[in-house]
Parts: sequence; C-alpha cells; structure tokens
Amino acid sequence: MDREHVKGTVDKAKGAVKDTAGKMMDDKKMQAEGKMDKAKGEAHKAAGDVKNKARDVAHGSKHD
Repeated sequence: MDREHVKGTVDKAKGAVKDTAGKMMDDKKMQAEGKMDKAKGEAHKAAGDVKNKARDVAHGSKHD
C-alpha cells in the first residue's frame, strides 16, 4: 500500500466517523464534512491506483 492509498483509507475512515457523528447529533455541517472527507479519500485511492498502474506499465508488469 503506497502513500496515496494510506491517505485515502485515513480520510475515508475520518469521513465515516464525522458523517455518523453528524447524523447522531443532527449536525448537518459535520455530516457534510464527513461526506467531503470520504470523497477526498476516494480521490486519494484513485490517485494511488493510477500511480500503481503507471508504475506497472513503466516496469512492464501486468498486475491487476
């Protein structure tokens, strides 16, 4: 797991906590922040996937 994947996992977890806490406390702002953090986590994960694919292509390997 590379740095982008780790960042993605952390952001998604942080977002899930904020989203759940926002729902429990009826705090729409916290809920929105949680959803943004989860989206940010997905973006980091996608960036990590792209980097891995580019590295695989550059090294001539075919890992999926």
